[in-house]
Amino acid sequence: MKQFITPCFWFTNNASDAVDFYCSVFNDATVINTSPVMIDFSLQGFRLLALNGGEKYEVNPSISLYVYCGNESEVDSLFSELKEGGEVLIPPGKYDWSDRYAWVQDRYGVNWQLDKDTINSGQKIVPSLLFANKNTLRVREALEHYRTVFDTRFLVESNYPEGAGVPQQTLLFAQISCDGTLLNIMSSTLAHSFNFTPGNSLVITCKDQNEIDRYWNGLLQGGGKEDMCGWLTDPFGISWQVVPEVLGKLMTDPEKSDRVVAAFLKMKKMNLEELLNA
Repeated sequence: MKQFITPCFWFTNNASDAVDFYCSVFNDATVINTSPVMIDFSLQGFRLLALNGGEKYEVNPSISLYVYCGNESEVDSLFSELKEGGEVLIPPGKYDWSDRYAWVQDRYGVNWQLDKDTINSGQKIVPSLLFANKNTLRVREALEHYRTVFDTRFLVESNYPEGAGVPQQTLLFAQISCDGTLLNIMSSTLAHSFNFTPGNSLVITCKDQNEIDRYWNGLLQGGGKEDMCGWLTDPFGISWQVVPEVLGKLMTDPEKSDRVVAAFLKMKKMNLEELLNA
């Protein structure tokens, strides 16, 4: 099945080193395509993008990768390797939500949540969006927003317990399927030093201009903001890239690539016809 939403992580021109590291940590790892700007790779069958973006943005814990390991030894093995040169945010242990769980930020700044639990899906790695600070109480609002944009299924919903200091029925955690890609959405009542950032973005790959228009316009509804080169932020500050599926091919075409890049650098929403005719 085609993966519709792909996490993209912003690196300071060391994306190749990061991808080499991840491929050494995970047994099932494949580099799909590489260019000076972007590396397309997969871990455990889940596609990821590593962007050589320079120093403008950095990754942070607002979007992490939640790995459903299926057993305790896998949690401990991944934790042992990912923590080298990184930072342990939650040490391995038993918690209310899992018998064995850990949260680690690796040496490149990418965050991983490692859980002993299994998942009833072929997707073992799930992007996890952390709604914090001004977004803490907005998880349910976000679910309703994404329901209007994607073909959405609600799989898990868990409210804050009584006494948490938030209104009743405030969502602590939810798992949804957006056009077949699983996303975890969680909230935190703690004060965090970070918010959503273009350093962690989600890429939607569209087959034609109608899809580009639909997802672009849908995600902007309710207060989103357009950016350049197919990037936007939704009403919650999450960065999305809405791009045509032929973009990678066009950018690696030795005859057209310079003209294609020059064309999309002038665009906000991608115009497929202009790219094809560049």
